[in-house]
Amino acid sequence: MQYRWNSCYGTFRYQGKRVFMKKKQASVEPGPQPARERIMRAAMEAFMELGYTEASTLQIATRAQVSKRELYALFGNKQAMLAACIADRAGRMRLPTELPPPCNREELAAMLSALGATVLREVSHPGVIAVFRLAITEAQRAPEVAATLETARQSIRTAVHNILVQAQSAGLIAEGDPTEMGGRYLALLWGDLMVSILLRVREAPGTTEIDHRVRKATEDFLRLHSEPEKRPRHAAPRARSSPRR
Repeated sequence: MQYRWNSCYGTFRYQGKRVFMKKKQASVEPGPQPARERIMRAAMEAFMELGYTEASTLQIATRAQVSKRELYALFGNKQAMLAACIADRAGRMRLPTELPPPCNREELAAMLSALGATVLREVSHPGVIAVFRLAITEAQRAPEVAATLETARQSIRTAVHNILVQAQSAGLIAEGDPTEMGGRYLALLWGDLMVSILLRVREAPGTTEIDHRVRKATEDFLRLHSEPEKRPRHAAPRARSSPRR
C-alpha cells in the first residue's frame, strides 16, 4: 500500500514516507440518543422494504418502539429521517477540516489517495448503495430522496475541489477549472464500478482493489495535470570582446 491516512496523528503515509498534516483537534460530543438510533435504523429498513412513499411514520415508529410524538420531536418528517441516515454515512467521507495546502506533488498524491480510498470504501458500502437504489426507484414519486442524496455527493466533489484549488495555489498543477478537474479524478477513480454494483453484477471492492484503483487514478490524474512550466530566466547579455588588432 502506498498511502495511509492516520486519523489519530493527522499524517499520511505515502511510499514509505510519513507526510505530516496539521489536523484540527476534534471536539468531544455526546453520543446520539438510543431512540434516535432506533428510529434511523427502523426508517432505513422500512424505506428498503416498502419504498420511501409507502413507508409511513407510524410504521417507522412501531418498528423503532417509540411513539409518533417522540419521532416527530426528533426528526419532524420522513425526509428529515432519510437526510439523517444519508448524513450519517456522508460524515464518514470527510477528511479533517482546515488541511494545509500540499507543499509538493508527493503530498498532493497522498491527499488525493486518502480521499479516494475513503470515497470508494464508504460509497460502495451496502447501506449507501441501498440509498442509491432507493433514490432511483423513487425518482418520480419522491424527488426529495434524490435531492438529499445529491447534497451528500456534492460534499465529496467539494472536498476534491478544495484540494485542487490549494494545489494550484501552490503551483503543483497547471491552471484549469478545479471543478472539471475534480470530476475527472472521480471518474478515473470509479470507472464503471458504481453501475456494476447498482445492477448487482458485482460486489463492493475489497481493500486490495481499492488500493489499486486509488493508485492508478491518482497516477493517471497527475500525469494528465503536470506542474506548470517554469519560464526560463533570460540570461544576461554577454559583454562584447574588443576586436583583436
